[in-house]
Amino acid sequence: MKVGILAAGTSPDELADRHGTYADMVCALLQRAGMDAEFSVYEVRNDDFPDTVECCDAWVITGSRHNVDEGMPWIGRLERMVPEILAAGQPLAGICFGHQLIAQALGGRVERFSGGWGLGLQEYALLDSAHLETEGRRSFRINAIHQYQVVEKPASADVFATSESCRFAGLLYGEQVITLQAHPEFSSDFERELLVLRKSSAFPDEAASRALAALDQCPVDTDSDQVGQWLAQVLCRAA
Repeated sequence: MKVGILAAGTSPDELADRHGTYADMVCALLQRAGMDAEFSVYEVRNDDFPDTVECCDAWVITGSRHNVDEGMPWIGRLERMVPEILAAGQPLAGICFGHQLIAQALGGRVERFSGGWGLGLQEYALLDSAHLETEGRRSFRINAIHQYQVVEKPASADVFATSESCRFAGLLYGEQVITLQAHPEFSSDFERELLVLRKSSAFPDEAASRALAALDQCPVDTDSDQVGQWLAQVLCRAA
């Protein structure tokens, strides 16, 4: 199968050599999950779009430093792709910005969260779902970096992951679409380096310091690979 990665953002230049781009991280996550796929990356933030949605069998929208309400032409074009992908019957996954964009495209509402930034390792309650093989797991932990979030979910979405600070942390749209506010593709090493790099500039000093302290207290890596399995479950329904 062929998976299209719609790269709405990329990692900072200072970290890319060690950790790769966001698209690289997504591909690595899905490969660790056992996906036997060819990956094609489209740099949509640079207006590099596929000719048609039929050129791939499944799609992933990555995270981004941009917000879905910025009004850039490429964001609108990407949002219009979402119903086209669904109409073609293709699986779709969204991470952070992708999670928000898909929700907005399908009638949800995204806003800057009044509770501030979600940074560092976050724990989410896992709700029962007929569409994921969760093997009795009740929660998971992955890294997050976001200020915006979905505050009103689309009517077609079911919540499968939630927390006190992020009500709609994981959404499923039937068997076809899975989205997450946090970043299963981010290792704790990358998260830590990104927080240090952007502390006091992009991220508030106090919030970044708390996130870094929490990461230092929990050196064991995240549940990212388990979450990657869930993404792969949905995307592989194209096969």
